[in-house]
Amino acid sequence: MKTLIIYAHPNHRDSRVNRALLDVVRKLPGVTVHPLYHRYPDGFIDAAHEQALLTEHQLIVLQHPLYWFSCPSLLKEWLDSVLTRGWAYGRGGEALAGKYLVQAISAGGTDDSYRTGGQNGFTVAELLRPFEMTAHLCGLHYLAPFVTHGSRVIESQALTEQARAYRDHLLALCADPAAHRLDSRETCQ
Repeated sequence: MKTLIIYAHPNHRDSRVNRALLDVVRKLPGVTVHPLYHRYPDGFIDAAHEQALLTEHQLIVLQHPLYWFSCPSLLKEWLDSVLTRGWAYGRGGEALAGKYLVQAISAGGTDDSYRTGGQNGFTVAELLRPFEMTAHLCGLHYLAPFVTHGSRVIESQALTEQARAYRDHLLALCADPAAHRLDSRETCQ
């Protein structure tokens, strides 16, 4: 299955977590890594180019850090510019219908901090609801996200294991994405 990784990290050079994750998947067969901050340093998105990329791929991965409980600004701009009415949703907007969307998130806080009663007060699933709804609106199948917690403090060995787990996760998604779908009664962790 052709996989497009929309990579949005404004400070890639300093992100050892996201660099490690990208390094293990970059050369997988059928994977295209598309770094938004490299492609659009001025912030102006070429929507037609992005739509063509999306059309060519069946699995779309949004890989980004959790910034202010959401995504970096350029990824939000990308969503606003690319997922247009009549193309991605609304009357005649079926270009993405039946494709799969998954997020690969890095979060500074530990998994314990992302829970009801935890430091951040919400689960990662609750924070990602707008992305899940976006997928639903566009006819995409939303898959359980891959989350790396404690990105600021993760030790080298744990990061190596997490990177391998990410590679294995993407391979599993490519083999059988339907096995990772969330239905309306399930939540991601």
